[in-house]
Amino acid sequence: MPVEWDETADVCVVGSGGAALTAAYTAAANGARTLVLEKTGYFGGTSAYSGSCLWLPGNHVLRRAGVEDSVARGLEYFRAVVGDRTPAALQEAYVSTAPELVEFLDRDPVLEFEFLPFPDYFTAPGHAPGGRGIVPKPLPAAELGDRLGQVRPPVSVDQYGVAQDRETLTGGQALIGRLLLALDRTGNATMRTGTRMRSLVVEDGRVAGVEVEHEGRTLFVRAERGVILAAGGFERDAELRRELQGLPGADWSSAAPGSNTGDALAALRAAGAAIDLTDESWWCPAVLFPNGHAAFTLGLRGGVFVNAAGERFANESLPYDRMGHEIRAGHATGVSHLPVWWIFDARFTSTPGITQPAPDPGTFQAAGLWRTAGTLTGLAELIGVPADVLGKTVTRFNGFAASGVDADFHRGEAPYDRFFAAGDGPNPSLVPIDRAPFHAVQVVLGDLGTKGGARIGVDAQVLGEDGAAIPGLYAVGNSAASVAGHVYPGPGVPLGSGMTFGYRAVNRILAETR
Repeated sequence: MPVEWDETADVCVVGSGGAALTAAYTAAANGARTLVLEKTGYFGGTSAYSGSCLWLPGNHVLRRAGVEDSVARGLEYFRAVVGDRTPAALQEAYVSTAPELVEFLDRDPVLEFEFLPFPDYFTAPGHAPGGRGIVPKPLPAAELGDRLGQVRPPVSVDQYGVAQDRETLTGGQALIGRLLLALDRTGNATMRTGTRMRSLVVEDGRVAGVEVEHEGRTLFVRAERGVILAAGGFERDAELRRELQGLPGADWSSAAPGSNTGDALAALRAAGAAIDLTDESWWCPAVLFPNGHAAFTLGLRGGVFVNAAGERFANESLPYDRMGHEIRAGHATGVSHLPVWWIFDARFTSTPGITQPAPDPGTFQAAGLWRTAGTLTGLAELIGVPADVLGKTVTRFNGFAASGVDADFHRGEAPYDRFFAAGDGPNPSLVPIDRAPFHAVQVVLGDLGTKGGARIGVDAQVLGEDGAAIPGLYAVGNSAASVAGHVYPGPGVPLGSGMTFGYRAVNRILAETR
């Protein structure tokens, strides 16, 4: 039976994070009637929580800041760390399009960017020790008007109830705010919250639109030129996390509860899409909070991580995704790495790292998530690890701090390790643990989102099991299997790649449907 359409657009974008809004802006700025559908009550998705760094090698914003970089160097590095886990053509499409994307966005005076120094995450050919990421410039909240209340608040406000000044938006808040303003300026975009995609609608072998639920009603939206799925991953679906990733549930993800529950994945599977990388996420160590959520943690300035055996198992200063992989791999050995205990001493009055929001010692101690003792033996008893092993672990680490060389895990040898370092010894990444009292804080395996979804072509076309593109259907961001494969090459790859493929998807749609 033919579908009775309730609404028609040229391009329908499902989701409203950085990748989604970039795709929508590309379409609307080129005159296409564009409809953005967001399930939750806010625009921005997990992108609104982010620092909004964009890994886009060789762009003119970098040159303007005096940073020497090129597409060739960026691609050399990307291929060196990702390898052949994803198609070479896909990697090249991402990196080679980066300068073009930034030039396109920069034409709108609302979309302003600047360089942010932050090292690449691997020491490999082509890496940038000083970084190659760009971020949106801060945005005065007053410029957003009524749109301000539609931008998903920062994670500290949204999930932890911490009061925060929003007079000036930075990071992901600024990115989403600026993209919303740019979309409004086109006059060609309609954006709706509270609208959940239920399924794709297929006519004559082509994805023709979407079935959605809005205010208790089922509606059918026709997309005359294409549907772009940019609705995130499945990180907030407990059953999928257990089934596909072997995790105990979905509470440790950074994503907002109720968002990113696998709607795009279900729709892609029903459409016959080839699916890949569902075992992967953008991992990170995360401090467990009393409300059951876990907060993304990076930038360790001190302390060590120990497992249930009381032993270190990795370089604690590793980039967060690499440390997340170490936690996951270690747990699989049969020695519990969930939770990890973060051990540090009286040098630090809060955890020696960046956690948003920062843990409150009193509240955490009352919840059993922060434990303190006057001796390491007493601390070992409180956290249930062998006292003699913990003592040996800390003594050995203190010896490394004195010598400046971590003979076990090489902490402090890479540019990223030293980026956050604050010690005053021979190796600033190695701060001794020798001042009572001693503290232990629970750390779990968190993530910034899953990275498994549809296999895509170079223009984000969703590929079927036979390798052919499914007409009318595109996937970007965490709804697509990441071009980065099993690794996280550098700051801003999730957003940078998602936005790039959103841009490429729309350019293909426009070219094919003139």
